[in-house]
Amino acid sequence: MLTIGWRSSLATVTSVDPREALLDAGERLIATRGIDVPLRDIAKEAGNRNNSAVQYFFGSRAGLIEAILERRTSALEATRMGMLADHEASASGNDVRTLLRMLVQPMLDIPGQGQGTHYCRFLDVVRTHPAVAGSAKFDTHERAAVRIIVTRLDTVLADLEPDRRRLRLRSMATAMFGMIADYEAALETGTVLPSAHDEILDMLTGVLTSQSDRARV
Repeated sequence: MLTIGWRSSLATVTSVDPREALLDAGERLIATRGIDVPLRDIAKEAGNRNNSAVQYFFGSRAGLIEAILERRTSALEATRMGMLADHEASASGNDVRTLLRMLVQPMLDIPGQGQGTHYCRFLDVVRTHPAVAGSAKFDTHERAAVRIIVTRLDTVLADLEPDRRRLRLRSMATAMFGMIADYEAALETGTVLPSAHDEILDMLTGVLTSQSDRARV
């Protein structure tokens, strides 16, 4: 295992702006304590003496969750668009692993950019919350880069029956969030495999491309 000596700086992001501090604290506490963490605890963690600070800035828990996601998704979308542009310029093929790298790598890079180690754990917790699952703003079709990548994955997997293809893509998404959440936790504790990025991509590729000798009915 690889020891990460700078784990404390990775684990926590602190902002002097009260709204940003609440976003940082909300992301961190929801990731580590669950979606029902008291809003007053988030305010306290952000250094705000007003227990109603979350309601003041975001209106509700759902509003806070949406704001955390919006802050991250815009940056992730821009990074993926850049990767797609570079990929188009290279005129290389759309194999599964290359497409997955464009989907996954921007999330794996967040800790190394000094933006904390809690976002994917937060996302793993909230992705079934109505503020996320029921919101068109976070639907794949509303994010152009993600939509392009998923559409290309669907095309690459065209040899699979439609129902099996949809199942694999859903299963891959579930596995992706869990794997990256585990990766973040390993960073925070100071131990992570040196080949973690490649291992995650290999395992997710396997979810989509695994073969079975079981007779098809």
